[in-house]
Order: sequence, then C-alpha cells, then structure tokens
Amino acid sequence: MEDLSIDASTSSTLQCDENEESDEWDEMETTGEQTVCLFCPLQFLTIAVALDHCRTEHNFDLLELKTRFGMDYYSYIKLINYIRRNKCSSNEIFEASSALWEHDSYLKPGEMETWLMYDFDDLGTAPSTPHYAIDGKTPLSNISYADLQRKINHLENELRHKCLLLKNTQKDIEQMKEVTRTIIEGSDNELPIPTTCSLRADSDYFQSYSHFGIHHEMLNDKVRTESYRDAIMQNTDTFKNKLVLDVGCGTGILSMFAAKAGAKMVYGIDQSEVVYKAMDVIRENNFQDKIHLIRDQIEKVSLPVEVVDVIISEWMGYFLLFEGMLDSFIYARNKFLAPNGIVLPNRCNISLVGVSDLDSYKKYIHFWDDVYGFSMKCMKDEVLTEAFVDTVPEANLITTSCVLIDIDLQKCDQNTCNFTSKFNLEVMENGCLTGLVGYFDIFFDLPNAVMFSTSPKEKKTHWQQTVFYLKEVLDVKKGDILAGSLSCSRLKNNLRGLSIVVTIGKHKYRYHMD
Repeated sequence: MEDLSIDASTSSTLQCDENEESDEWDEMETTGEQTVCLFCPLQFLTIAVALDHCRTEHNFDLLELKTRFGMDYYSYIKLINYIRRNKCSSNEIFEASSALWEHDSYLKPGEMETWLMYDFDDLGTAPSTPHYAIDGKTPLSNISYADLQRKINHLENELRHKCLLLKNTQKDIEQMKEVTRTIIEGSDNELPIPTTCSLRADSDYFQSYSHFGIHHEMLNDKVRTESYRDAIMQNTDTFKNKLVLDVGCGTGILSMFAAKAGAKMVYGIDQSEVVYKAMDVIRENNFQDKIHLIRDQIEKVSLPVEVVDVIISEWMGYFLLFEGMLDSFIYARNKFLAPNGIVLPNRCNISLVGVSDLDSYKKYIHFWDDVYGFSMKCMKDEVLTEAFVDTVPEANLITTSCVLIDIDLQKCDQNTCNFTSKFNLEVMENGCLTGLVGYFDIFFDLPNAVMFSTSPKEKKTHWQQTVFYLKEVLDVKKGDILAGSLSCSRLKNNLRGLSIVVTIGKHKYRYHMD
C-alpha cells in the first residue's frame, strides 16, 4: 500500500505556510504540459514564456498580428493550426499581405495543442495578463485579484451550463436510438414521429436565425428596436436590481438595454448559433458581469436561478403568430416568472382591414395568365392560398379596420393561436376589394407607456403587413358593410405555421403561412 504519511519537516513547512500572513500575492507559478515553440523544437513551462521566446528569437509578435488582421479567438485557433500544419516560418506569416490561415479547415483540431489554452481574447487589453512573462512567472501586481475571481466564476457558470447541454444532448441521442431501434425491429409500439418532425422543424427554424442578415434587418427596424429601447430605458425603476430573462436574445440588444437600465443580472437564451457572436458583443461592451448568455431551447434550459422578475422577448412573427415563438414565451413565463413578475411586452392585438390594389393583384395573381406567351392559370389556385407579406400603401385602404383578437400576454395560454373572430368592415369609398390585410399592435403598459403598430398607416417595420388576396375581386360601394369571420389555427404538419380561413358572406377563402 502506498505510504500517505507526511514527515515532520513537511508538516512543519505546511504549518508555517498556513500561519504566514500575506495581503497580496507577489507572483503566480504556472505549471502543466510543456509548450513547444511554434518555430523550433525548444520547450517551455508556460505559453507566456514561449511567446516571449517567439518574439525575441523569431520576430513573431502575436499582438501585432492581432491588431493588423483584427483577429478573434477563432482566427487565433486557425493561425496556430496553420503554423503547425505548414511548418512555416515567422517571416512567411508577417510578410503576407493577408491572413494565410483564414480557411475554415484550420478550425479542425489536430493533436493536443497547449497553445490553444492561451486566453487570446485578453491579449493586449487592460487590465489583462501581461503580453509576455519572464521565467514562467506572471506578476500579480498587473492582475486584479477581483478580476481573476470574476473570471473563475464566469468559467464555472459556463462549465455548469455546458454540462447541462451535454446531458440534454445525451437524452436526445437516447431518444433517437429508441426510435431507430423500434423501426428496425418492426415493433407495433407507436413511434414518436411527431416529436422527431418537430425537432427537425425546430432545427431548420433556429438555423435560419444563425444568418446575420436577418439580425441586421431586425436591428435596422427602428420602430421595433427603439420601441423596446424606450420601454426599457424610460422605465429604469422597473429593471433596477431585478433579475431579467431575455427569451430569444439573438444579438443581445435587449439584454444590453436591460443591463444598462440597472438590472442585477440578465439571462439571455437563444437556440441559434448567433448567441456565440452575441457573447463577443457582450464582452465588447463590458457587460460580461451583468449578462449571462446560454445557447439552448427555453423548454430545456436550466437557469442559475429559480425565478426572474422580468421577462422580455421579441417573439412576434408575420401576422403576429407565425413562427410559433409565442409558445416559448408562454413556457418561459409559466416556468421562470416570479409570482409578482412582469412580461414585456404585456399586451398585443391583431387587426384586419380591406384593401383595393389592382396593380399588386395583377402583379401577383394575373401574372399567371400569360407567362412569356404561355398560360399558367392552373398555378393561380395554389398561389391564392398563400398569404403574402408585403408593404401596403395607406392610400390603398378602402375600409375601416377591426380588431380580431386582444391578447393579454400575462395570462394567455398556448391555445391563443387557435381562434375565430367575426369582423365588420365599413367600405369608405367606391371601388373593388382585392384582398384583406392583417397587422398587429404591441403594448408595453408601464409607468411610461410605449406601443408600436405594424398598420399600413404607420411607419414601415420589417414585419410589413400580411395580405390575403381574394380569388375574385369584389365590387363595393361606400357605406357597404363587409361582414365575415376569420379563423386561425396551427398547421398540422408544421406547428410554427398557420392556417387561415376567411369567410365573407357566402365566399370562403383558405390560406396558409408555412
């Protein structure tokens, strides 16, 4: 058996160390795997010393490269892998007019590489670990102990959430194994196909939000973004020292508004890969101590806290309900919101108005009558079942508007998407009705109230309006009342899509948003 006893001299040393009083550390020893120079066989105890060697002996200045090419941590990974694979010299790197390592193939990990443990993001920042060190020792006089502690806490939180993600992934793998096993064995057991289809649809949906173009479009929508900003920044008492949950945080803009308004901590959740860049955005704006971002589905995530005081979310889709994000918002509200907590926005509605727009009708519907000399009229029936997202000029509105449904977001449930509402639209002038237009309004009922509308009468938003074209245009006269109903329900094959049925008198029209 191994002897675990401690001799007297060692014991005495330990006691001496324990009794020694020291308010500050003078230096920190770093140990671990040997770090091999990037350009020669020499090995060093730390990356810091190896960096100093590369700079003095090989003229390889990593900080200069970072500044010249605007490198981030991913670029640093590519650089290290490029040097290792191509065994190039420092001169080749610095004489190049562009980054030679930009190809994504250099992100693929190779053998265990200690260089990849270096905290590249902190290189050249202040306060930060010194650029270079001597004899493997980093003076703690240049490092704030509080900063180190915060970093440790941040890394512990990240590790905890990565463990949760791994656990959820393992569950998904086991579920898929069970489905596959049942199929192969030809079991009579009922297969969970709807769940599988839903997972695939969710994957496609969240992947679409990984593209930066869609976030540029949303951030560039001033009506949307400035309304959220005003609702938060003009009601700082609502956020001061509060725990906030941002559902579908995207680039983190709402999380940063909340942190700036004085929130104690903001938890941002998003399933798409854009959350990784959002983490960079948070650090770039020095909110890393106030905002914690997690990549996960809200239905699966475990938060570091049991409840939050405020939930903010920009969940709205075309015709308000398309995309099905309202369900995630409701789930988050039911699971994480404190009993006296609030949701923002807290109220919304959907409205309908009649439109007369023969030019657009010809563009989208009559187009199929003659396509380069060929008749494609058979296409029109299918085209007419699609709801069009378009910007409707106010001048083309021909009726009054009518609110179809009011939604209290503090109380609504997941059946909200399924509703039937009657409407009465008064015709304001003689003309022909080419379609009906749906739009929505959003309300933040706070001490300093804020609202915005996607109505054709208001400033354009990226949601625009939803147009339901009629199969045949209807002649109408001023004073006529268009009485009818609109039914909305989820599509069976895509729970994020909608089925819309409009009835006007004896005419019934069916549409889908898919």
